[in-house]
Amino acid sequence: MRNRLLSVLLLTIISTSMAVAGGERFKPYIQASVSPSEVEAKLTTAGFKIAGTYEPYDGARLITITSPGLMAEAAKSERGVYGAVLRVAITGDTVSYTAPRYWAHAYRLASDLGDVAVVLEGALGNTGTFGSEKGLKEKDLRKYHYMAMMPHFDDPVTLGSFDSYEAALTALDKGLVAKSESVKQVYRVALEGKEACIIGIGMVGQEDGADGVIMPVLNGFTGEPLHTAFLPYEILVSGGDVTMLHGKFRIALSFPDLSMGQFMKIRNAPSAIKDIAKSLVD
Repeated sequence: MRNRLLSVLLLTIISTSMAVAGGERFKPYIQASVSPSEVEAKLTTAGFKIAGTYEPYDGARLITITSPGLMAEAAKSERGVYGAVLRVAITGDTVSYTAPRYWAHAYRLASDLGDVAVVLEGALGNTGTFGSEKGLKEKDLRKYHYMAMMPHFDDPVTLGSFDSYEAALTALDKGLVAKSESVKQVYRVALEGKEACIIGIGMVGQEDGADGVIMPVLNGFTGEPLHTAFLPYEILVSGGDVTMLHGKFRIALSFPDLSMGQFMKIRNAPSAIKDIAKSLVD
């Protein structure tokens, strides 16, 4: 028994050393083991709050979640509010969710959300990660861009600037009402004690960047399991500034194995997404 324990310990040390030396790799999504009917109850029992739900097209449903742990970590870094929300997708009978550690690194959070990842996996299970054949290392995620001259996390698109946080939110609220045929608010999560909130938006129209237009193309590239948890896009309000991640960053981060040829087939989407979002505050 003692020799067996020593062997296990030695194997653990060797495996850990190899992971450190080679650099652990992360993929954007995790396939769950629970059934669709169990998802919401499992999430709330585990301490997550449902921030909003969204059905971007037939057969797909998104559940966006936050928690005190996510909020606390989001408050520790600049523009960290992007990390305050995770996404759970139900596509047919398949449940998947955004891998906390992948997105924590991509959004440059102070921690890797390891504790949150453990709780979420305990609630929904984990039958494997997907979304990239090889995955990306932490150092590559924290400085991620698709290729040279393409935007990074800290190269956002400016949608509008206002005199105050309240004025920015008021403008967005008016825009969401006026543009309800093309844009739907999925969730709104604000950081306590800070003039910062993240707003998830669904593109429900028929423009080039609309969810029902772009997702069939992207799904055709990836096959199953589908990357439904890619949606929705986010708008960040920080003080009086309204910004969003550049589509060329946000899409590539969510589909890191896209070839240039595939990316070119959706080349109009990033500009269309920006235009739709910008129309909310024009």
